Amino acid sequence: MSDVLVLSYHAVSETWPAALAVAPDALETQMRLLLDRGYRPTTVHEAIHAPPAPRTLAVTFDDAYRSVFETAFPILASLGIPATVFVPTDYAGQERAMAWAGIDRWLGGPHEPELVPASWEQLGILAEAGWEIGSHTCSHPWLTRLADADLERELVDSRDRCRERLGACGSLAYPYGDHDERVVRATGAAGYTSACTVPALFVAGDALRWPRIGIYRTETALSLRAKLSPTARRVRRTGVGAWSIRAAAAAGGRARAVVRR
Repeated sequence: MSDVLVLSYHAVSETWPAALAVAPDALETQMRLLLDRGYRPTTVHEAIHAPPAPRTLAVTFDDAYRSVFETAFPILASLGIPATVFVPTDYAGQERAMAWAGIDRWLGGPHEPELVPASWEQLGILAEAGWEIGSHTCSHPWLTRLADADLERELVDSRDRCRERLGACGSLAYPYGDHDERVVRATGAAGYTSACTVPALFVAGDALRWPRIGIYRTETALSLRAKLSPTARRVRRTGVGAWSIRAAAAAGGRARAVVRR
């Protein structure tokens, strides 16, 4: 049976202390670890629909921060790793900071420039280098809270915008991982063949609600092992397994806090 490991990143930054901004050296270390374990990297669409190896790795980045192009791209290119970027199309190409619940706390401070998105030209360079560019909706809303017409617009317009600028778009990442049966049906109806989330329970097999492992700045060696282990992911298919992963991550965080004191 294939082991398909899909990771969810956001930004990459040496100095931004946000949980969603992993350090460049941490990203490189994590990638080398997985390559050394025999994982073959590919895009998320291929990983879901045609995994090329017994151990397949798909690296994804939500929100299309400019740091993905400027910092993550050179690191991954040096290792021969393509990735998938999920773009909130209302923001792509603008020179001002993106803003929605969860990242708006960084507006007006020294780290606001970290919120600037990649340009369409930069996304095009990634696509030419073998990266997949997927949709992250238009405006990054909680999809389950939208009326049907607004839900359709977020899904269809963002897909069409990506196709118009880059020629293809078949994958989606649900903002905040937020989805339900209605959202999944609308996603399929909008023409997507792959869609990703970040669930508590790790159940693979449905291409329109594919589970990813979220990787954050606060990862410790313990939490990373707990998240990436194939055995841990099999255990995580149960409620007890999901609890144990969270407990390991929390224990790692407490240990790190003690070390820092």
